[in-house]
Formats: sequence, C-alpha cells, structure tokens
Amino acid sequence: MSTIVRERPAPIALTENANARIAAMMARAPEGTLGVRLSTPRRGCSGLAYSIDYVAEAKPGDERIETPGGTLFVDGGSLLYLIGSRMDWKEDDFAAGFVFENPNAKGSCGCGESFTV
Repeated sequence: MSTIVRERPAPIALTENANARIAAMMARAPEGTLGVRLSTPRRGCSGLAYSIDYVAEAKPGDERIETPGGTLFVDGGSLLYLIGSRMDWKEDDFAAGFVFENPNAKGSCGCGESFTV
C-alpha cells in the first residue's frame, strides 16, 4: 500500500497587496535577511497584537510560507491564533499597514491594535 502525500495549504492567505508589501520590505531588508516573521506577542488592551519583523534565521517550529515577494515565517506559538486568516496591506491618506481578517479573533480593542481569541 502506498502513501499519498498531499501538500498542506498555507495557514494564512495573502492578498496581492500583502505580497507586494513583503516584496518591498525584502527589497530594502538588511543583508542576511531570510524573510519576515508574523507573530502575535502579548500586548495591547485586548491581549494579542500582530507583529511583523525581519528574520535573520528561522526558529524551530516556524511555519514557512513562500510568497511571490519573499518568505513569510509564522511564529510557531502564534500559528493556532492565525490559521484561516487573511493578510492584506492597506494604505490611505491617514494610515498604512497590514490588516488581518482573523476568524479566530473573538474581539478587538477600539483602536484595532490588538485582539483576543
């Protein structure tokens, strides 16, 4: 009996704008940067926040997502909070930043900086 191995879908979907922003970040990244890491550190009034940082080395447990703009590493400890999320990049006259549609978030603070699961 043979085993069928299927490719696992990425835990997070990225829009074209998010891919383009990662590409722009990687174009001006410090030398030796492997990609960017998405994590959910504890902060803000709701408990968890989204954080994007440059990655010089992968950590054990990171989920690696290859995007057209570069590699997105998802922190292993944050992965369960982010599965099924959609990551976008939005810019307008007043603000610019990554925006997340997260089906796991049960609430968020009024300013949108943090969320709770």
